[in-house]
Amino acid sequence: MLRFNKKDLNTLNKIISSRRDIRGNNFINKKVSKKKLNIILESALKAPSVGYSQPWHFKIIEDKNLKDKVYNQFEISYKKSFKKFENRPLYKKLKLEGIKESPINIAVFYKKPKKEILGQTYMKKSGEYSVVCAICNMWLTARALNLGLGWVSIVKPKKIRKILNVSKEYKLIGYLCIGYTKDFFKEPELKTIGWEKKKSLKESILK
Repeated sequence: MLRFNKKDLNTLNKIISSRRDIRGNNFINKKVSKKKLNIILESALKAPSVGYSQPWHFKIIEDKNLKDKVYNQFEISYKKSFKKFENRPLYKKLKLEGIKESPINIAVFYKKPKKEILGQTYMKKSGEYSVVCAICNMWLTARALNLGLGWVSIVKPKKIRKILNVSKEYKLIGYLCIGYTKDFFKEPELKTIGWEKKKSLKESILK
């Protein structure tokens, strides 16, 4: 049986604690090797999945024209969201993606099942949650490789799927930007600028 020690736990905690959402103002112009990209993708395959369904699929985007099309879709969605944060002017000043700046974009999809999946008969979304677990593995592995990863969520999934020429049986779960960074912030950026306060463990536990 494989067992871990306190040193392993400390290393894992360092990686988890130093994971950051990286945006375009922090990526640098440095190529990511195929070896490191494969390490990140392989880590996704080790994620837990309901009924061992492994419903994740990845589309790797390096083409500038495709990135530009995705960015344009982001820009439309981003500007439309201004009304939702009219009382928070800081929102318009935030850099919330790194689509063009990062050398590699990865669209992560969930493939809808054509049969019943063990463990998914009542919680239908658990298949999509499995894909999120895969993304979490990718995020932590990227950090362990000293690579930054940013998750772009201000996009319309169906629009992105069409831009990438992916069929309807796949649902976009996450659009990721990966690359080397100038630095990793000591604290999450949105915490540092006061967008939200850190939630304590006590506040997170229901009574």
